[in-house]
Amino acid sequence: MLATMERVEILQFSEDLAAMIIESEIGEDYFISLYKLQSDREAQRKIQDFTKLKDAYEEVQRFGKYHPDYKRVSEETRKLKREMDLHPTVAAFKKAETSLQLVLDEISMILGKSVSEHIKVPTGSPFFQSSCSGGCGSGGSCGCS
Repeated sequence: MLATMERVEILQFSEDLAAMIIESEIGEDYFISLYKLQSDREAQRKIQDFTKLKDAYEEVQRFGKYHPDYKRVSEETRKLKREMDLHPTVAAFKKAETSLQLVLDEISMILGKSVSEHIKVPTGSPFFQSSCSGGCGSGGSCGCS
């Protein structure tokens, strides 16, 4: 691949942008909450317990309500998920993660639209998705014409 000055500049700008995101308040909040989550033994135990039960839940889901442990595993999974999500360290991490994701989604949209209005940027956030992004391929069933 031939390196041109334009490509070198684009790489430098992308590295600078990444550094700015990491050093931003949102980026720092994310890394601080990640460190706290990784250091919190109780939170880690809850995550591990939920992960183990989630594997059992996926096994039960293969058979649905006909599995003998369906009701017990389903209820226990919801209970452990709620306990895990309500733990202060986990909740703080999820909040910081969502904030960072929103910033990354917005940057992706700005970059994509600066290249072309027809570029589809997967964001995973309905806030950034529009029903008329130009050629959805569904024949108008999504509401765009």
